[in-house]
Amino acid sequence: MIDQSQLQLQGLKKADRTEKPVPELLYLNRETIAWLGGDSSWLYTEALEEALSLHARGDYVQPLKPYLRSAGEKGHIADRIIAMPASIGGDFPLSGLKWIGSKHDNPQERSKERASGVIILNDAASHFPIAVLEAGLISSMRTAAVTVVAAKHLARAGFRTIACVGCGLIAHAQLNSLLEQFDHVQEVYLFDQSLPAAERLAGQLQAKFPHVTCTTARSAEQAVREGELVVTCTVTDTPYIPFEWIRKGAFISNISIMDVHKEVYLQADKVIVDDWDQSNREKKVLNQLVLEGKFSREQLYAELGEIVIGAKPGRQNEEEIIILNPMGMAIEDIACARLIYLLACKEEVGLKLPLY
Repeated sequence: MIDQSQLQLQGLKKADRTEKPVPELLYLNRETIAWLGGDSSWLYTEALEEALSLHARGDYVQPLKPYLRSAGEKGHIADRIIAMPASIGGDFPLSGLKWIGSKHDNPQERSKERASGVIILNDAASHFPIAVLEAGLISSMRTAAVTVVAAKHLARAGFRTIACVGCGLIAHAQLNSLLEQFDHVQEVYLFDQSLPAAERLAGQLQAKFPHVTCTTARSAEQAVREGELVVTCTVTDTPYIPFEWIRKGAFISNISIMDVHKEVYLQADKVIVDDWDQSNREKKVLNQLVLEGKFSREQLYAELGEIVIGAKPGRQNEEEIIILNPMGMAIEDIACARLIYLLACKEEVGLKLPLY
């Protein structure tokens, strides 16, 4: 004989299963992100200004990012997977993680992009995951937006020349973003160890921005000496830019971190980072100087967010040589992904995936 109470209990359990909404997360691939404006600098510049402002005001949590390298592997400096967690405040607080891998020989050996990854967003109240986004496009474009936002405050007003060393995907995002945002630029000087890569990028830029003259330089030195704004976009592990190459009044956005010699930090008029704790690690050039007792937090001029909110002035005269050393912050990725996620919800695009 069937116990009535057991039937009632089973019915309640069944009702619980059917009545509770199944949690969903939204998946956004690269194509959808681009359709939402994620292939343009405007979206990222807005998100970066918000992220840097939150950083300066302390409205964030950002643990130091760990670098994962395979046991026993003696790989290139760019061969690693990085976990970048963060929580940001503002009008729509949430948390997230960028999980991004890199293999320097992917393009040559595997016909794949050097870097790949995903960003996971979590609801602030429940901590449930709400979205997964392709990270490669976001990561490259937000890195370019760092240079754009910094250039507004640190480059000479009306600067006309840009020098870029390294002509891969990161350089493509950097230069497209800069030329979109600063229509007074007249010349771009490009150098890459692969001449075809430099020529290919020059052709792409010339087609999109016909008012700009794009020149492939014979050497990194020639390019750097020409640049009022210098961007490094390499995977080098050996500094190659001495102070003597840098013209008066130049702003160096040292995106790839390892390109400039130690003397540049010591002789520049202003040294700026995105986040001191993130920058002073991993035996990068700045960290080496600190370990040698030649540089310190007190010698740093500012973190970039302080300049964005006006707590410290940016460029103060036309002759200053200013270097930005941005290690890259998780809050930047999460702020960009947040804006893209909100746009996707508004436009009702993306693939909804049931969590259970």
